Amino acid sequence: MNFITYLFNEIITFFGHLYPGIRDINNIIGIVFSALVYYKVVYFLVGMFTTRKFKKSTKNYKYGIVIAARNEEMVIGNLIDSIKKQDYPSDLITIFVVADNCTDKTASIVREKGCICYERFDDLHRTKGYALEYLFDNIDKDYGIKSFDGYFVFDADNLLKTDYISRMNDAFAEGEKIITSYRHSKNFDENWISSTYAIHWLRSIRTGHRARSVFHLATNIQGTGFLIASEIVENGWHYTSLTEDRALTVDSVASGYSITYQDEAIFYDEQPTNLKIALRQRLRWSKGHLLAFIETSPKLVRNIIFGRKYAKNKKSYESLKLNIIDSIRYRFASFDILMLSIPFSVINLVRWILVSVLLYSSYTYLNGIIDFNFFHGSTYLSRFLRMFFDIKLSIPAGIKALYMGLILAIWSRIFYRIASYFEHIFEAIYVFIIERKRIKKMSFWKKVLYSFTWPIFDIIGRYTTYVAVFKRVEWKPIPHNSKITIDDITKS
Repeated sequence: MNFITYLFNEIITFFGHLYPGIRDINNIIGIVFSALVYYKVVYFLVGMFTTRKFKKSTKNYKYGIVIAARNEEMVIGNLIDSIKKQDYPSDLITIFVVADNCTDKTASIVREKGCICYERFDDLHRTKGYALEYLFDNIDKDYGIKSFDGYFVFDADNLLKTDYISRMNDAFAEGEKIITSYRHSKNFDENWISSTYAIHWLRSIRTGHRARSVFHLATNIQGTGFLIASEIVENGWHYTSLTEDRALTVDSVASGYSITYQDEAIFYDEQPTNLKIALRQRLRWSKGHLLAFIETSPKLVRNIIFGRKYAKNKKSYESLKLNIIDSIRYRFASFDILMLSIPFSVINLVRWILVSVLLYSSYTYLNGIIDFNFFHGSTYLSRFLRMFFDIKLSIPAGIKALYMGLILAIWSRIFYRIASYFEHIFEAIYVFIIERKRIKKMSFWKKVLYSFTWPIFDIIGRYTTYVAVFKRVEWKPIPHNSKITIDDITKS
């Protein structure tokens, strides 16, 4: 027993002596992390006021529309109807659907509406990416990938505003190869769960897509509602992971493509309303993002360091200057996507466990706790509470101080998260104000409720990422059953 006590004391003493130095290093790491993403303040400011505009094109291109559908008989007909109501020449649009492992009437509905349907049965490879791979392979075999100038990618639950394809064509006509669009929600106010998704998509637009389009950088593809040039898939579709959108984004940036955003092209999709389904979806996203980071971060780091070689056949000063600007843009786009991919939440959790829990409690065992303020920190909530309360704790060195050090580390984490929760409410308020002309009318009290529940979206994302580190995740379809049509939306 004495040996165990001696060993325990030696270990705690060792960790306790490490704490001051490691704490300083940890603080520096935190500052570096904050500095690395501080440029996003510029994104926020730019996105508040402007976005890239595209001139109306006089040239119309030929497009294939690809849709992966699994048991989507409830919604796919409404999507096809919204496509057929486009103000774009119908003879330049061909709709392709892959009925992926369907056991319902999806395939027959698609064919009845005059679309080309391929049926796929392969329950071992179940992601949307595999379905798209199969679909593009069949398009290439039967029509040739280059038969179309570009391809739209939609989910079966999507609905398109009448001028969607025309507005995307405007951006395509200016030479853009990958274009994403304004993602709206057809069931924004169905419940608090669907509202968190809806606010998230609008936040992404305002804090990312708009500014990146202005600077001609690469924004991120988010699942659906995007257009790619046929050259992107001339060798097939090879993005078959849990999150094919993230893989496509990184691979495109690594290959030197920009990904722009067209603010005037609006589509709608259905958001989950069931918490169990939402958690399952978010876990898949989290696992897919972690895998994408592992697989693609080396490419992005390489791009940041080495950039892209200048064109050898351009030797004029003006061409050299343009190449240098292009190289800087290319490097920064790679850096930007890398920052988007790094799992900071996991890294910060590890930092907290090692430094704030393990080492700090060991330090308190040796040195005690002196005037620890229960409301310490730099959040607005902590500053506010310190104006009225001065609650401090002091405990002499020893085992009680160690236990209390553990408790205080956990309390500090919880208090910080509570403060962050209230601060993030203002993101929803910002979205409701700045996107008020596009958000459907809803009662003031619903907006208040959804503003208060909105931060739960990021909380779920954080904890599903923690779980995804250890859990094996399989792709499962998200059920869609909304009967809302594009006419219902335009009339409301």
